[in-house]
Amino acid sequence: MSRKYKFHNKSGLYFVSFATVNWIDVFTRQIYFDLLADSVDYCRKEKGMELYCYCFMPSHIHFIFRSVNDQPMELLRDFKSYTAKNIIETI
Repeated sequence: MSRKYKFHNKSGLYFVSFATVNWIDVFTRQIYFDLLADSVDYCRKEKGMELYCYCFMPSHIHFIFRSVNDQPMELLRDFKSYTAKNIIETI
């Protein structure tokens, strides 16, 4: 299975789901959950993410979102990279 998202309609609404490495429960402590929420908030305010629905689980995340800038792949890349770096640094 491909690990790369395929966005055929750049301005479309998409459901995405992604998990931590080996499905490790990372988002169980409040500090890590807060980092995740802050990353989402930043992407909504600064990166053009329209977030319609989300679900944070201990080891994975679900989004229904749209990129206002018609760059959904770049938006997810930046979100995941920034969040991962902050969580690793905090751990």
